[in-house]
Amino acid sequence: MHDPRLDQLAFVLMNHSTALQQGEYFQVSASITAKPLVMAIIRQAKRMGVYPVIEWQDEEVSRLQYELLDPDLPETTRFLERRRDWDTVRWQDLAANITIRATQNDQELSGIPAERLQLNSRINRSLKDVIINERRWVLVDYPTHSSAQKAGMSYAAHCDFNLDVALIDYESLYKAELKLAARLDRTDKVHILAPGTDIRFSIKDMPSVCCYGRRNVPDGEVYTAPVQGTVEGVITYNVASEYFGQTFRQVRLEFKNGKVIQASCDGNNELLNKILQTDEGASAIGEFSFGVNPMIREPIGNTLFDEKICGSIHFTPGNAYAKADNGNRSAIHWDLIQIQRPEYGGGEVWLDGELVRKDGIFLTEDLLGLNPENLAPDR
Repeated sequence: MHDPRLDQLAFVLMNHSTALQQGEYFQVSASITAKPLVMAIIRQAKRMGVYPVIEWQDEEVSRLQYELLDPDLPETTRFLERRRDWDTVRWQDLAANITIRATQNDQELSGIPAERLQLNSRINRSLKDVIINERRWVLVDYPTHSSAQKAGMSYAAHCDFNLDVALIDYESLYKAELKLAARLDRTDKVHILAPGTDIRFSIKDMPSVCCYGRRNVPDGEVYTAPVQGTVEGVITYNVASEYFGQTFRQVRLEFKNGKVIQASCDGNNELLNKILQTDEGASAIGEFSFGVNPMIREPIGNTLFDEKICGSIHFTPGNAYAKADNGNRSAIHWDLIQIQRPEYGGGEVWLDGELVRKDGIFLTEDLLGLNPENLAPDR
């Protein structure tokens, strides 16, 4: 794909998202399919005086690598630990990471035993924590024919959609998000109602974080985390989610004392429960977030986009982020999404007994600026 907007995107990724400074080294992890964007990044690197390390990725190669791993062999564990240690040394010199996904087959890891995926996640968790919490990083998706087909779009329309939502006015988005962050910062009790959902928890004294193109592109969410042990009730997610090479639909989680006590879905219930048993923190919630991107309205089977859908929430089993750290630790972080607009069944979010959002629309005066008609650019 040759498009001048790729140069604009490279500028956003390197100046706004990762804020690279002259002389810094950074890593670009990318599928070979995303070569046009990688080339735009290298051209921008020359203009900025920064130095990229390119790490190419391939889905079929990744599958073969997972097939190589045998959790029952001590040699496998030793290899993964040594590789993690090598990468840890390399990351001492790297200031930032730009990950570019260009998915050709999101089911490529289907059939790989969960134990192999979990072993790799557990061993690499310490390095992943360093990158996420101590380095600048951003995740972006590059359009492919496969992702266009999954989204139900022509390739040309999908490319336009990807680039348009990636290049929104992030500063205006940030100013609107600050109002929701301020509201969450003074909130104790949260109550969420929707079809198959009646859940309560506390976010008292938990920080809230505005997301406006610093870590994800596209972006548009405000997140915090529940106080550990406070989540009670049930939630049903109405957006399908891909995880560990499988698609999960209508995931339903029931909580008591902050932990999942029952989990089901339309699909592989055994794998669902195995994922939630990856470690002690996998059955607790590490993030609660509002999606507010006005240009993303329908799920396209890609969490990076779907979690930003206006009128949505996500309630995430697994690891907490450092900026809103409730102490939950896990090798997983699974953003499961519920859309609350009327066409998806509606829903309500109550903060300290006040209805602040109904059917995906913010109701209180301080939050009206987050509604789509006040954020979406003129077309």
